[in-house]
Amino acid sequence: MSRLKRATIFDVAAEAGVSRGTVSRVLNGEPYVSAAAREAIEAAIAKVGYVRNTAARNLAKQSSGAIALIVHEPDSVFIDDPNIGAILLGANAALSSADYQLVSLLIDTDRDSARVTGYLGGGFVDGAIIVSAREGDPISQAISDLRLPAVMIGRPDNQPQLPWVGIDNRGAAHEITARLMATGRRRIGMIAAGLDRDSGRDRLAGFQDALGAHFDRALVSQQRFYTYAAGVAGMSELLEIDPGIDGVFAASDAVAAGAMETLRSAGRSVPGDVGIIGFDDSSWAHRTQPELSTVRQPAGQLGARAAELVLEQVRSGAPTDQGVMLPTEIVWRHSA
Repeated sequence: MSRLKRATIFDVAAEAGVSRGTVSRVLNGEPYVSAAAREAIEAAIAKVGYVRNTAARNLAKQSSGAIALIVHEPDSVFIDDPNIGAILLGANAALSSADYQLVSLLIDTDRDSARVTGYLGGGFVDGAIIVSAREGDPISQAISDLRLPAVMIGRPDNQPQLPWVGIDNRGAAHEITARLMATGRRRIGMIAAGLDRDSGRDRLAGFQDALGAHFDRALVSQQRFYTYAAGVAGMSELLEIDPGIDGVFAASDAVAAGAMETLRSAGRSVPGDVGIIGFDDSSWAHRTQPELSTVRQPAGQLGARAAELVLEQVRSGAPTDQGVMLPTEIVWRHSA
């Protein structure tokens, strides 16, 4: 089967009975075109099915009109994590209002990292937003080497110093843990996740800060991802270590939901026997029974602000070392 031939600007000019230059002026929104010629050109575009060659236009402008959202998570986490979805939607809204396209790139393996690095170096995007960057992340270094406008959501300590947008994970974890302690809980553990990134490490540090001398490292279950399955496994581990545990800080709402299911299966009531707190105030916090006490983080705003900072760099052509911290809020419900 032969490939359909795309209509060209010459086809439009021939149909409208005008010059190619006149068609070009209309397409570029330039003045000095009569109303009659403009009307004829618009009718010709509709008739011949002309679609503007954006790739060629962007090549001439040395711009792709696209920004990458790079997510360092397995596919299952990307699909299941409401925060990633909210970040994506926030970024997309900000980019759409500026007539930019969002391109999502997922990294789960070393092969993914190599492929994405090559893609970023090919001029297909004008900038990047990096979500869930981890220790030793090669993409962040590649972006720095390419001098590609970029913003991190979060700020890993051992990565190139890129602009960032984040929250005070440590302070928020301290605040909600202290509130859990104030309910009279004495054997409090944590299901810690994401310890290969700043958010996970900071939430564990805030938990430890709040407990002070009461902190027991044996009551910290370390899990890799912020997932429901991590909550199930982590809570099972904590119950085995100390059946008398009466409080748990889960590193995310999804983790908390898994922990509550394990407690229910073990015949423990929430909050009667064990008080549970989470982090994010995502949709998971409303799925649990009882609803979850948690930290509300502005995921959509994180995505939107990151997009705005990338576009500022693209437009100015200059790097920035700006960091933006957005506020969080404790939302106290019935799980604690």
